Amino acid sequence: MTKNEALRRSRLDSYLLTLGFTDSEVASLRRINSTLQRWHELECGDGNGMIERDETTGKPFWISYTRRYLEANDARMRSPVADRETGALRRLSKIMRDRETRLNLPHGGRNWVCDDGTVDIVEDGEVVRQNLPPGAAILETYIQTDPRGAALYILRPGDIPAGTSVESCYTRGVCVF
Repeated sequence: MTKNEALRRSRLDSYLLTLGFTDSEVASLRRINSTLQRWHELECGDGNGMIERDETTGKPFWISYTRRYLEANDARMRSPVADRETGALRRLSKIMRDRETRLNLPHGGRNWVCDDGTVDIVEDGEVVRQNLPPGAAILETYIQTDPRGAALYILRPGDIPAGTSVESCYTRGVCVF
């Protein structure tokens, strides 16, 4: 790791801490990103095979390219693999819930960005918390399935303009690398 990479990583850690994550959660977010990025790479294939999900059961299987003597539909071409994607997404949702609990934010609430840049938390049509800084509001996550970059983005209130699809501007969020 170069000095610039270490500085960049340190700045990201500090920023995630200001958003209300703990040190262990920041480390877990990094591991989740690495797990998801590798999973998405394997879904595209690595030259030896690729991961595919069974359409009926949803279970992942490794499809081997190295068994050339078998026919394409032969059952021996497929072998079950551990579903690391589902586990990583489950850990991610737990981290986000724990952060909301620690900051006393409602789990079913939504952010409302005010004109002055603060955020109100609305639950069931009523304002529950008012005038929060954007970093103390409810955060969302976006999983980028393209393996050429980071897989996990943390989205703050105001990162995605109203009426815009998150897929078109997710990079405005915090990239976890």
